[in-house]
Amino acid sequence: MIENSLTSRAALPDALRVLVEELPREAWQTHRNHSDLVRFWLERHVMFRRLLKQIRDDARDMLEGEIDAQFYGRKLSRFGGLLVSELHLHHRIEDTQLFPVLMRQDRRLAAGFDILDKDHHAIDDVLHGFAEAANGVLNTPEGSDEFSQACAAVKTQIDAMEPMLNRHLIDEEELVVPVLLKYAPAGLR
Repeated sequence: MIENSLTSRAALPDALRVLVEELPREAWQTHRNHSDLVRFWLERHVMFRRLLKQIRDDARDMLEGEIDAQFYGRKLSRFGGLLVSELHLHHRIEDTQLFPVLMRQDRRLAAGFDILDKDHHAIDDVLHGFAEAANGVLNTPEGSDEFSQACAAVKTQIDAMEPMLNRHLIDEEELVVPVLLKYAPAGLR
């Protein structure tokens, strides 16, 4: 049995990679069915990666005394809130609108969409832990031992979330984009 959990897989199983083998990443941008939807959706993934990096770098800078606590709190509130709210919205749209349509295009890939759905639940759990850690920073007096511990908790949460989210985004891209390019489903262009 192939392990498909987000924390242990190195890639999607070969049986779910049939379309990405046919339509490799290098060919996406020049494909005749490359659309505004594909471009927008991939840009959202880039945004999530940038937000994670920003939050990680800010937490590191705070722990190393490179930035002011108030400035850090404002950045954490802004970027952390954006990451949580936009990921939840992104996943809700995928689960309720995008994935059901794409699954019907190529039934061989249905198990892949089930894996991605499970990923969303695992990511939600990690996002919840991150939000709690971020709220700990925002609700703890600056300069206290508890404040330093709260900042360290944010860094720990981001360090745990980043590889999970990156694995998910890569797998999602390699499943979704080839389906969009090959079948160009009506209503999703």
